[in-house]
Amino acid sequence: MNILRMLKHLMLPDWWRRRVFAADDLAAIGAAVSASEQTHRGEVRFVAEASLAVSALWRELSPRQRAAEVFAAEGVWDTEENSGILIYVLLADRRVEILADRGIAARVPQAEWDAICRDMEQAFRAGQWRQGALQAVARAGELLAAHFPAAASNPNELPDEPLML
Repeated sequence: MNILRMLKHLMLPDWWRRRVFAADDLAAIGAAVSASEQTHRGEVRFVAEASLAVSALWRELSPRQRAAEVFAAEGVWDTEENSGILIYVLLADRRVEILADRGIAARVPQAEWDAICRDMEQAFRAGQWRQGALQAVARAGELLAAHFPAAASNPNELPDEPLML
């Protein structure tokens, strides 16, 4: 068990989450997701979580494992073309994970998503939370547009608004 990580998660004040992603930041991210989805058939779900619960920390749950739990809980896998992606941000660890459903994973290598994650983390380290998130949504949209271009029928299957856990 990593005691330092546990303390970091337990001591993170709730107000910090709202400082990092204020209401206008969340609205801008939601608008970026919506605009992006006009150019492709993919579904983008942006979720940020301030810290993990004690039970998750006790199990030493990694950010990637937590992202997989959120992926399932939010039904990102439940799109008609298996074209959902989750952009998951764990604020306490300053880690980002992007998980793609099997329809996208078959066409876009994980290394592409990982590069977006690392760039987003670098922006976060510089305190550019909004900019990092908006750039990630834009780059994800470009990848999706290249592999899943928009069609005549392009239903919006997942909420565009970011979710703060």
